[in-house]
Amino acid sequence: MENSAEPSSSISFTSSSNLSNGSTSNKIYASGGSETGLNLETISLSKLSFNLGQLLCESGSDFSDADIVVEDSCVGVHRCILAARSKFFDDLFKKDKGFVRKEGKPKYYMTDLLPYGNVGYDAFVVFLNYLYTGKLKQSPLEVSTCVDNMCAHDACRPAIDFAVELMYASAIFQVAELVSLFQRRLLNLVGKAIVEDVIPILKVAFHCQLNQLLTQCVHRVARSDFETISIEKELPSVVAEDIRLLRLNSQTEQENIPAPVDPLHVKRVKRIHKALDSDDVELVRLLLTESDITLDEAYALHYAVAYCDPKIVTEVLSLGLADVNLRNTRGYTVLHVAARRKEPSIIVSLLRKGACASEPTFEGESAVSICKRLTRPKDYQMKREKGQEANKDRICIEVLEREIRRNPIGGDAIISSLAMADDLHMKLLYLEDRVAFARMFFPTEAKLAMEIAHAETTSELAGLLYSRCSSGNLMEVDLNETPISQNKKLLSRIETLSRTVELGRRYFPHCSQVLDKFMEDDLPDAFYLDKGTPEEQRLKRTRFMELKDEVHKAFNKDKAKLHRSGFSSSSSSSFKDRVSCKVQKL
Repeated sequence: MENSAEPSSSISFTSSSNLSNGSTSNKIYASGGSETGLNLETISLSKLSFNLGQLLCESGSDFSDADIVVEDSCVGVHRCILAARSKFFDDLFKKDKGFVRKEGKPKYYMTDLLPYGNVGYDAFVVFLNYLYTGKLKQSPLEVSTCVDNMCAHDACRPAIDFAVELMYASAIFQVAELVSLFQRRLLNLVGKAIVEDVIPILKVAFHCQLNQLLTQCVHRVARSDFETISIEKELPSVVAEDIRLLRLNSQTEQENIPAPVDPLHVKRVKRIHKALDSDDVELVRLLLTESDITLDEAYALHYAVAYCDPKIVTEVLSLGLADVNLRNTRGYTVLHVAARRKEPSIIVSLLRKGACASEPTFEGESAVSICKRLTRPKDYQMKREKGQEANKDRICIEVLEREIRRNPIGGDAIISSLAMADDLHMKLLYLEDRVAFARMFFPTEAKLAMEIAHAETTSELAGLLYSRCSSGNLMEVDLNETPISQNKKLLSRIETLSRTVELGRRYFPHCSQVLDKFMEDDLPDAFYLDKGTPEEQRLKRTRFMELKDEVHKAFNKDKAKLHRSGFSSSSSSSFKDRVSCKVQKL
C-alpha cells in the first residue's frame, strides 16, 4: 500500500470539548508566558491520525492481524480499528472468524462482504485510509480519470465509477459521514454526466436506499432519450416502471402526444431480442421471414452488440441483412455501441464488415473517443507480463486508432467541407510515410511499383517523413487556392500513392506485410529510439534487429517468387546489402 504522509482532507476527526473544566480559551502558554494559540486537542488528534495512518504503510513491520482480499491483492488490516470505526466490521469480526491460514491471520474476501456492486482495490484503500486517519485522501488520478486528453475529468466514466465504488463501501460498511459526502458528490455528477453514465449512479442509489439521489437519477433518465429497451434491460423493474410513468405523465402534461405505436411491431421486435438473448440466430432468421420487419427496423445488431455473446454478433453479421453503419434513435452507430462495451472481438468483426470508425455521434464523439472516456490510465498503461492477457481497453483503442489511420475517409464519402480535407491530409500523410519506408526498406520493389502506377513524380517522398519530423510542417498549402481545388490535389496524390501501395501488395506481398506491421506497430518508436528508460530503449533496438531479419526474409521470399515468374533486376544482387545497411542506421 502506498505511503501516506498526513494527507490533506475535507473530512477529519474534530472535537468541540475543552482542554480543562470551565476553560473557554483552549490556549497554551509557553513557559515564558507568550501565547502560542495552539489547540492541544487538535494537535493530539492530528498526531493520532498520522500515527494510525503509518500502520497502513508498506514498511518493514507488519502488525496487521487480518487480511481482506480485494482484486487478488491482500490488504492487511487491524480488526480492532475497523471494529471501532464501523459497526459492520464489528458485527463481522464477532460472527465470522474468517478463513484462518497457517500463520494464524484470518482472511476475508471482498466478494463475500458485498451483497451487490463492486469495490476495487484502489477505492478500498482510500476508504480504509479514512477509517484509520479520519481524513479522506484525494482520488488517485490513474483510476479516477480517463485517457482522453480533451476530457475535463469532472464527469467521465472512471470518475463516476470511482465515486460509486466509494459510495458502496461507505454504505455497506456503515460509515454515515462518508455516505452523506458521496451522495452530495454523486448528485453533482448526475447533472454533468451523459445518461449512460448515470446508470451506475442510479444503481448504487437504489441498492443503498439513497432516496434523494435515486429520485434525481430517475428524473434525469426519464427526461433523456435513453431507449426503453435499455432501461428495461439494465435497471431494476421497479425503477424502470417509475421512469415509464414519469415519461407518460410528462407527455400528458405537455400535451405532447407521441405518434401511435403499433403493438404488433413492438411485439415482433421483442421476439427478435428474446431470440438473441437465447443465442438462437436461426430463430431470428425465421422471425424475419414470417413478418415484414427487418433487422434494421428492430435495431437487432445494436441490441446484439450491446448485450449478446460476441459469437452471436458474428452470426448476425453473417446473415448479411443488417446495416453496420445504421444509427439508432439516439444517433449511435453499431460501432459506437461496441465502443461502450469495449469487447475487441466485436469491434474487429464490425470493422471487417465495413463499419466506419471515424463516424461521429450527434454530439461529435467518435468510437475511439468513446473508448478513451471509458478507460482509466491504470488500465491503459498497465504493463503486460509475458503470457499475460492484454488489457481489452487498450486493445479496443489501438484497433480503432489503427483503423482511422488506415482508412481515415471511411469509403466513398463526398468531399464537401474543410473538415473532410483534414481527413484527406491524414490519409495522404499515411500513404507518403508508407511509400517512403518502402523506398528505404525495399527500393527495387518500390521503384517497380511506382513505375507501374506512374508515380515517378513521387521520388521526393523518401525524404518527406524526416523533413516533416524535423520541421513540423506537415504540408504546404497555397492560401489562394479554393478548398475544392485543394481537395482535388489531395485526392489526385492519394490516388497515385494508393495505386503504388496496392501494386506493392499484389506483386510483393511479403515485403508489404512487413511494411504494414511496421506502420501499425513500430512507426512511433522509429522517431524515439533515444527516448524512454534504458530498458525501453533496449527493447526498441531489439525490435529493430528483429525487423532487420523480417526485411531479409520478406526480400528472399518475394525475390524467389519473382524469379519463378521470370522477373529480374540488375540491381537486385546488391539490394539485400543496401537494405541491411539502412535498417542498421535506424
